[in-house]
Amino acid sequence: MKYVKHWQCTECATQYPVTSPMNLCPADGRPVQLILDTDAIKRDFPDMQWFHPQQKSMWRFGQLLPFNIGDPQQKEVIASLGEGHTPVINIGEYPLVKQLGLNVYIKDEGQAYKGYGANPTGSFKDRGMSMVTTMARHYQLSKLAVPTQGNAGDSLSEYGLHYGFEVAVIMPDDTPMPIMGKVAAYSKIHNNIHLSLVKGTIREAGAFMKETYLPDGFFNCATFQEPGWRIEGKKTMGLELAEPWPNEKAQWKLPDVILYPTGGGTGILGMWKAFNELEQLGVIDSHRPKIIAIQSEANPPVVDAFIQGLDDTIPTDGGETMATGLNVPGGVGHKAVLKILRESKGGAIAVSEQAMAKHTTAIYQQYNMWISPEGAAAVAALTDAVEQGLVKQDDLVVCFNTGSAEKYLPQMRHLLMTAKA
Repeated sequence: MKYVKHWQCTECATQYPVTSPMNLCPADGRPVQLILDTDAIKRDFPDMQWFHPQQKSMWRFGQLLPFNIGDPQQKEVIASLGEGHTPVINIGEYPLVKQLGLNVYIKDEGQAYKGYGANPTGSFKDRGMSMVTTMARHYQLSKLAVPTQGNAGDSLSEYGLHYGFEVAVIMPDDTPMPIMGKVAAYSKIHNNIHLSLVKGTIREAGAFMKETYLPDGFFNCATFQEPGWRIEGKKTMGLELAEPWPNEKAQWKLPDVILYPTGGGTGILGMWKAFNELEQLGVIDSHRPKIIAIQSEANPPVVDAFIQGLDDTIPTDGGETMATGLNVPGGVGHKAVLKILRESKGGAIAVSEQAMAKHTTAIYQQYNMWISPEGAAAVAALTDAVEQGLVKQDDLVVCFNTGSAEKYLPQMRHLLMTAKA
């Protein structure tokens, strides 16, 4: 934490000391984030000496994270299971991409590749939860609770079990069975893992957490409410987009467009923070990618707010979608997400369930990639992105696949079986 200056509200910019953990900004109820002393980092680590490319995890960025894995003393605090440092996969031969004449890569958070790191639970949530458990160790917290659409709970239970935390996971009762089943098994085998199921979405899960677990001393690790910790973990996706890609780009440079499946939107705030910090360090210039938020037509609060020109989303009742990670009815961080979309000159696109299914099957068939429905939605959105003028043929485009289709079985089994038929 040597190079962390303070917490700062993403809305009103009020600053708070980092001597103890907090949740939302008391002044306006909005998320806070950690502010780095980039001037000190630049001074103390000239020529990018903070970068450790030999480290095959998200912790390769040294002092740009609250703790540096290269320091033996700080390394003892870090809770890492090898998360992050995932590859970008060129899908230039994919029929839709060829038809549109685009230069498209998938940032695959869902499965392991030789020579890279790997998210231990097959989801980008591991980046955030690695940071959550690291910070919880630093602040000597012992009880952590998370309301979740699924993957965040799976992740926190994995890290919590490995590092000795008591963890409470609250999720909707229609969460995909592989995710629910794993957490349920942990809760049966291990006394320090608790699972509660609710009717509804992550909103109802959050209400249950506040009523049941927070009064019992659990720390609130809900999206944006674990003071910027998950933002710090997710910002490593942005750092990885900027760094050189083996055999693809040799310089530190950002893509032109990012299509990002958006539930709560932590990753958008995290990547934007990463880009700003890299510019402050003199690593990149002021060029920023267009950020396009991708949601399901079944529940698109960010898309609706963006199209209507609203500053914040209007809460929904959720929807029925195979992309359960996108089924967020509203979020305390959506106002900041919308601001970034507009600042980046990006957009927001809703995708049909049929399009998700089609591209889940086709991508698996061609690339043997277990793409999640959220990732398939990002690829499907390329057509609308071109039609809206958000993507041009000479752009370097990255679509995020946020997790593995394996976590959505048996709901998606028929799609993968069709692909191999």
